[in-house]
Amino acid sequence: MRPLTHPSLDDVTVEGILHALSDPVRAAIYWQLSCAESANTCSAFLKMEDRCIPKSTLSQHFRALREAGLIRSERRGVEMLNTTRCAEIEQRFPGLLPAIKHAQSIQCEARRQSAPPAPATKKTARAG
Repeated sequence: MRPLTHPSLDDVTVEGILHALSDPVRAAIYWQLSCAESANTCSAFLKMEDRCIPKSTLSQHFRALREAGLIRSERRGVEMLNTTRCAEIEQRFPGLLPAIKHAQSIQCEARRQSAPPAPATKKTARAG
């Protein structure tokens, strides 16, 4: 297997972070990881909200997050354990991640409020 590459903190850029978090699935993965008390496997994210994510697509999302310096991944047997590098990123770019998370939560709430309501289902009476 190829070794996993993790950029040094000096090589992590704001542009790389913003690009990695510009995808809604990657952003959701990252924020879930940042709230976790321990490392999570990639398979924990196969179903997110209302969608199923293929393993190959999920692998690409984790690679993008890893290459941006946002997460650290470690192989354990057949599983990949992932943790965030929040403390390191905060040290390099103070306030960046909380500001992005806050902005994304505002955006998500606005989308939820502007989404059309789900269609009502009609109940039909049975003829007896």
